[in-house]
Amino acid sequence: MSTAFFSHPDCRVHDMGAGHPECPQRLDAIGDHLLATGLDVALEHREAPLASLEHLQRAHSVHYVMELKSLLEQLAADGQTKALDPDTIATPHTWRAALRAAGAAVAATDAVIAGEVRNAFCAVRPPGHHATRDQTMGFCFFNNVAVAARHALDVHGLQRVAIVDFDVHHGNGTEDIVAGDDRVLMASFFQHPLYPGTGAVPMGTNMVNVPIPPYTRGMDVREAIEQMWIPRLEAFRPQMLFVSAGFDGHREDDLGQLGLVEADYEWITRRLVEVAKRHAGGRIVSCLEGGYSLSALGRSVAAHLRVLADV
Repeated sequence: MSTAFFSHPDCRVHDMGAGHPECPQRLDAIGDHLLATGLDVALEHREAPLASLEHLQRAHSVHYVMELKSLLEQLAADGQTKALDPDTIATPHTWRAALRAAGAAVAATDAVIAGEVRNAFCAVRPPGHHATRDQTMGFCFFNNVAVAARHALDVHGLQRVAIVDFDVHHGNGTEDIVAGDDRVLMASFFQHPLYPGTGAVPMGTNMVNVPIPPYTRGMDVREAIEQMWIPRLEAFRPQMLFVSAGFDGHREDDLGQLGLVEADYEWITRRLVEVAKRHAGGRIVSCLEGGYSLSALGRSVAAHLRVLADV
């Protein structure tokens, strides 16, 4: 079976302005590197559908979804932009981009569970892991991974899923949504201290939070994963893995101060694939989160995909 690659042009037209690090060119950097390396042909390209309100409301409150829908549809009609916080700007194209991003995660989950593909990567934006149950923040509107995980549990009837987050920033939104849900084990590492300043004290016993000091390099991160993540994942025996794949821990990325390189992302992915093969029939859905040095992002996503696609 192949690895599916979900994306959509709508994800590119969401543009929060000149100089914003979460820019459309991030997807171009990924696509260009995949073409240049020939990895593009090893993937099964699929178009991301629009998520439904029902999909979104499995992870977010009904009030939040409807309020954000009203705002974003109004901005689309008026051709206006609106800053929701200092980092997160809603534009006329944000509504459809956000629906495509969450829809990609849901469609990838369906395809992997149906056995159509071995695993899937969603090259989408806006990212999702800072979006809480009822708040936008940190470039994020809907929590793509949490929407997908709840879809696997509530629609497909899985009993145990894991969410693994290796973005340099703590996935506070995902933690807010799944903390206390015993069907979900969330394992993450993140630079601390760093935005959003959360994660040092887990919100639930189903959290494996690993704060990492600035300037930590790859071998120390790998050791932390072996000691902290892997035993909990093995004991939990997830039936599917969801990955918040942020590549802003790369040593070339200015939004963090970790020292990871492509080989580290390859190693992390390989360890997750091994867990998935043992317990989940290999089922993994990975969604793009951070990664703002364009060259490093393209190279790191390629390293991640080479392991997923086994090429």
